[in-house]
Amino acid sequence: MPRTRALAHAVLSGWGVSQDVLESAELVLSELVTNALRVRVPSDRQVGVRIARSLEDGLLRLEVSDAGSGWPEVRTLGDEETGGRGLLLVEALAHCWGVEERVGGIGKTVWAELKAPDIVANPVGREIAAVMVRPGQWVRVWGEWRHVVSVRSERYAGGGPAVVLGLDDGPALRVHAAEPLTVRQNGDG
Repeated sequence: MPRTRALAHAVLSGWGVSQDVLESAELVLSELVTNALRVRVPSDRQVGVRIARSLEDGLLRLEVSDAGSGWPEVRTLGDEETGGRGLLLVEALAHCWGVEERVGGIGKTVWAELKAPDIVANPVGREIAAVMVRPGQWVRVWGEWRHVVSVRSERYAGGGPAVVLGLDDGPALRVHAAEPLTVRQNGDG
């Protein structure tokens, strides 16, 4: 899951978490996404990922949603079994974890919280939904600040709303319209 780990690294490094928390979060998120991708769902359903923080509690919350039925359980494995240890890792690394019905849709969200007492209390930018981003703002993507030069709306093949951000450097960024992005008004920082 290199893309999942890269996403976690980009978001969390901007929040100032320690290397230990960063590595644990990358592994937990990767395991949750791997499990979600193994669930049988209609071909037009996608896996959703959300990374959030609670500054007051010093917690990171990692969420992975899928449209599949059934709820994950930690299994007891024999010595000869080579797979099925993902939730054992999540349970060992997370402060707590659980499963809940997916908000507004079919399926479930599996979440895990990790203690991160060193989360940056005063981030440089603010989080807003992608649909609210405007040209001229700066957005934090791929671990760096990029200047937004254009914004357009599209629909995913499955019908969901998407936003395409034209950036001053690198490829355009296509995200779900409700995806939280960190933005700021100027190039400082």
